[in-house]
Amino acid sequence: MSLDSAPSADPADPAVSARRSDAPGARSDEGTRAPRRLPRGAAFPGVAAVFVVFLAASSVPSPLYPIYQQRWHFSAWVLTVVFALYVVGLLGSLLVVGALSDHLGRRPVLAAAIALETVAMVLFLTAGNVTVLALARVLQGIATGAATTTLSATLVDLEPPHARGRAGVITSVSPLTGLALGALGSGVLVEFGPAPTRLVYALLLGAMVLAAVVTALLPETSPRRPGAVASLRPRAALPAHLRADIVPVVPAMIAGWALAGLFLSLGPSVAAQLLGLHSRLVGGVVVTLLAGTGALAVAVLRSRPAPSLLAPASALLGLGVLAALAGTTADLVWLAALGTVVAGVGLGASVLATFGTFARIAGPHERSAVFVSANIICYLGNSLPAVLGGIAVTTLGLRTATEIYALTIVVIVSMAFLLRLNQLRAQRRAVAAPVK
Repeated sequence: MSLDSAPSADPADPAVSARRSDAPGARSDEGTRAPRRLPRGAAFPGVAAVFVVFLAASSVPSPLYPIYQQRWHFSAWVLTVVFALYVVGLLGSLLVVGALSDHLGRRPVLAAAIALETVAMVLFLTAGNVTVLALARVLQGIATGAATTTLSATLVDLEPPHARGRAGVITSVSPLTGLALGALGSGVLVEFGPAPTRLVYALLLGAMVLAAVVTALLPETSPRRPGAVASLRPRAALPAHLRADIVPVVPAMIAGWALAGLFLSLGPSVAAQLLGLHSRLVGGVVVTLLAGTGALAVAVLRSRPAPSLLAPASALLGLGVLAALAGTTADLVWLAALGTVVAGVGLGASVLATFGTFARIAGPHERSAVFVSANIICYLGNSLPAVLGGIAVTTLGLRTATEIYALTIVVIVSMAFLLRLNQLRAQRRAVAAPVK
């Protein structure tokens, strides 16, 4: 599972085999020696590291939002709009350029994404108002969408023959791992380092330079082919014959990513204002407790069948949110933290359950369009509730808005749980019917 819609390469495809024959030191058709490239064994972890860096960069602003808000005096709803603009850029990029690297090659698209991410880092580094911050987030979203689709496809291309499935593991674990590391690292630098709104972006600029070097040394695994312009047309579909399986997972997708949106946008504010935890490090820890636990859950549960995870994931999400809400209301930090960890396990399990379901039921000819639809659901669930939450904070106050937001997530995830139970009952009746 990954949060992108890049079509996976088939290792058995002769075209893929041809792409994989690009070896360091190979001679070109003219008899000249080709540029030196990384061996495949080193290229794979290099691409995985770049994947994590991009996702880490996306969560770095979270611990900084309260600082920006204090310095530039903007409201909570503006904060969540800035957060959502990243998702708008990301979703647009996924929809438009998700398959572009299949036509232009992996390295050119990835190089363009790194260049755009570098521009975003410069804007973050020099931002003096919320307008520049918003522009940086949009560009970062576009760059991340283009990068993650391309990196996912590259990992499949470079997957070692003796370790089939490793690319899927990396693309499953990397998103939540990157979010956790980025938020935690940002929190540490904000609390203990100089120039809290500058240093972390300067370091990320250095990371982008290293990512560019890795990209320049990568073997090209996808030769140019026609159709680049046609590939820019967004394709989304939820075929009617799949909807019975999709309906139960949609509430879990929305609830899980709405929770992630709350933590990434308003989580540090909740920790500071409602729990009295004013350390900037706590802002990163809050996100890490949710996303890091989710990444660990994905790694541990990745071999479990997707249908078996939906009901437990929904239950854990609901119970975790209720416990975190109870801890916040009663000023019990330990209970809020415990609830966040439980919800994180539920988030990781729900990611596997939902995307695993889409992968299981969609045929090869419809998989790309179906995953585009899955991404739309996820990212709208990630951004729109966060914006509504920001508006509610402005009008109702942080505590009331947080309580409403949390209880809404519980209601939505309860729907997923009940729909899954109803689906299981229907399946049992269908199996028992021939016996009668």
